[in-house]
Amino acid sequence: MTSDTGPLLSGRTALVTGAASGIGAAMARRLAADGARVYAVDLSADAVKALAAEVDGIEAVPCDLTDLDAVDALPAEVDVLVNNAGRQHVSPIEDFDPELFHQILTIMLEAPFRLIRRVLPHMYERGWGRIVNVSSAHGLRASPYKSAYVAAKHGLEGLSKVTALEGAAHGVTSNCVNPAYVRTPLVEKQIADQARTHGIGEDEVVEKIMLTPVAVKRLIEPDEVAEFASVLWGPASASVTGVSLVQDGGWTAH
Repeated sequence: MTSDTGPLLSGRTALVTGAASGIGAAMARRLAADGARVYAVDLSADAVKALAAEVDGIEAVPCDLTDLDAVDALPAEVDVLVNNAGRQHVSPIEDFDPELFHQILTIMLEAPFRLIRRVLPHMYERGWGRIVNVSSAHGLRASPYKSAYVAAKHGLEGLSKVTALEGAAHGVTSNCVNPAYVRTPLVEKQIADQARTHGIGEDEVVEKIMLTPVAVKRLIEPDEVAEFASVLWGPASASVTGVSLVQDGGWTAH
């Protein structure tokens, strides 16, 4: 996207977590195309370095988001923050490993809090900032066997709204995007987990579990999510804050 003065985000800096693949990589590419200098943060150093080598304007920043000291050392001079990194685990609550529950909440809720806390002073100083939290239809609804993921996404929704209220006077917006199932490595791994948990074949998981609640019977592509999210840093974004932009194929229409 361009404006009369050049690329929309020329002179701006963005940071995207979980940027090596899927939604995060699509977000990083879109932000770079819009003129931002992008810090692409991911656990996989090789994968995120490959993305940076492929796309001008992207800098690879390997980081384990469970290491909160490392999170607190990530770049702070950020104008657009995309909290995208996530992990899924499918298990009944009584069998859910408490350490894994803690790890998922750390990656998907505490790390976003730490990053928001870190970048807000820069955004406040400049009088402009955009925070995009990649939530999910599971930020608005629940499914069995996903206690950590659903809890984290519901928490992210609340964090996003509080940030929106605090940031409004400083020109900072905070919003969630809420896709249904997206064709990403996380979802591909989940297909196998769901098959094992429900005792059905992997070919049945997409049709009988993932697409049952949606009216549009297809997986969403990562580039669609990035295009949708770009509204939140675009020209119409100034008064869009504290909301959840739903891209769920009709899931929550029920």
